[in-house]
Amino acid sequence: MFRSAFVAALLAGACFAGSGVTSAFANPASGLAPHRAVYDLKLKDASERSGIAGMYGRMVYEFNGSPCDGYTVSFRFVTQVNTGEETKLTDQQTTTYEDLKNGNFRFLTRSFTDEKLDKEVRGSAHEGKEGVSVDLTSPDTRKVELAASGFPTEHMLEVIARAKKGEHFFESRIFDGSDSGDKTLMTTTVVGKKEMPKAGDVDADKAGDFARQGFWPVSIAYYNDAGEGDALPVYRMSFKLYENGITRDLTMDYGDFVLSGKLAKLELLKQSECK
Repeated sequence: MFRSAFVAALLAGACFAGSGVTSAFANPASGLAPHRAVYDLKLKDASERSGIAGMYGRMVYEFNGSPCDGYTVSFRFVTQVNTGEETKLTDQQTTTYEDLKNGNFRFLTRSFTDEKLDKEVRGSAHEGKEGVSVDLTSPDTRKVELAASGFPTEHMLEVIARAKKGEHFFESRIFDGSDSGDKTLMTTTVVGKKEMPKAGDVDADKAGDFARQGFWPVSIAYYNDAGEGDALPVYRMSFKLYENGITRDLTMDYGDFVLSGKLAKLELLKQSECK
């Protein structure tokens, strides 16, 4: 599960509540598979207001680590955007580290346009009893206190845990360090019934042994936490989710345009063992 400043979304908090988020969903025996996934991206739909005539690109998502040592994510999202008058190359690079046991999270995102750095966001966050404390060091140094929230891997664990229980709808507040790194997001998640791949299922053949395993269709909408009333999501993502956290057949809806992401390559990485 993934977000980014450009995406406005691998990775994937806790139940929506005013209390802390240390819960059964942060179970150390997560069963999440370290892996590197490559997705081919293309424009699925775009409104005139978007100013986008064409877009394609590639996304590389690497998930690694263990419940004992913490989880790292390396995420790169590169697109070529054609406006009809010019073509731009966008490149977002994000790395995070998440320590589920101690409630710590570090994040760094660099955004480039035509190979020139546009923005860098760097900081760390900690889950406390009263909420999430964020220490930002770039683009400026400041501290932000936010509402109780989960981090991305926690959110992924929650989705999987609820899917296993047959729960199909829930809300969560998350913090993932995206955009300016100083806000939380509300999410609504819809989980469908577990399915088996069918003949002609797009990109299933790229999933290796998982091509013959069941998956859940998942849709997550992200909202500004400060929004009131029937706010529209800033971003919506749908995908097919395996029990070990691997995803494929992505749809990323930004409102004015929609991208599809098909799994092009999947590599399982060595599982770290707890000592």
